Amino acid sequence: MTVPLGGIPLADHAAVYATLDRAGFTDVWSSEVAGADAFTPLALAAAWQPRLRLGTAITPVFTRGPGLLAMSAAALAEAAPGRFSLGIGASSPVLVRDWNAVRFDEPFRRTRDVLRFLRAALRGETVDEVYETFTVRRFTLERPPAVPPPILLAALRPGMLRLAGAEADGVILNWLSADDVPRALAELGEQRPGFEVAARIFVCPTEDATYARALGRRLITSYLTVPAYAEFHRWLGRDEALAPMWEAWAAGDRRGASAAVPDDVVDALVLHGSPERCRAQVRRYADAGVDVPIFALLPTPEVTAGGASALTTLIAQLGTDPVGASA
Repeated sequence: MTVPLGGIPLADHAAVYATLDRAGFTDVWSSEVAGADAFTPLALAAAWQPRLRLGTAITPVFTRGPGLLAMSAAALAEAAPGRFSLGIGASSPVLVRDWNAVRFDEPFRRTRDVLRFLRAALRGETVDEVYETFTVRRFTLERPPAVPPPILLAALRPGMLRLAGAEADGVILNWLSADDVPRALAELGEQRPGFEVAARIFVCPTEDATYARALGRRLITSYLTVPAYAEFHRWLGRDEALAPMWEAWAAGDRRGASAAVPDDVVDALVLHGSPERCRAQVRRYADAGVDVPIFALLPTPEVTAGGASALTTLIAQLGTDPVGASA
């Protein structure tokens, strides 16, 4: 499950994590956009639920210096030894440049260089290296983790997917359908033992299809108009289906862009229906080769009306042990 959940203060997430654990969820993965940072929700989970695995999906490689990113990862790996995976990625110009006042230059090379730096730093090595995109002089972690965390790489198109397959411990996929998974995995090349494939999957567990599709269209027009995601979906073969959306967006017609997203694209990328149907759709990702399907739970009318008890019931229905979760 992606955490933190919307509408619930971080201080109240102890009950959320306990419910997820009882429902059979094995992992909690954070994101980092403009809400909580990637590490704080996981630090709380590390303290409150010692069985849950933890992961960042993702921490941008631009918004922290290499040393600070290594320190943050090492601290969480020390707090949850053997349970933490560090997911990193390039992020986007809006988040990096517009919101964090950092230049968004050479995202592929920057991601590759940070991956190589982290690999050495988290082993406790002294890093004194001139990389293509930055230089680090004699950096050594004072508290290197006894169990260095696996490093997963967020990847969309072939170049980054091949980098993940060659140098990372796993890959994080995002904004793709279950039918798209084989194409992405084919670019990874031969995978080493223990290599993990994670995917964030947007799930809106409601049978109100009109509501779910309207929400899905807003999300799609927000994300898939970002150049990296637009190119990703052109590569996946959605050029014709999404061309009207991109054209309307480029013309400044936000309402028209949303209306132009076809239902079948929404239904492929934002899963909706009963909790049981959503579980079955998520299982298709696992069948296609995803080792860690990560729910990104979207708000539903039922949860909005029913509050915390409705959310607990929904998590139970989405999990693998509904009886245990509702006990």
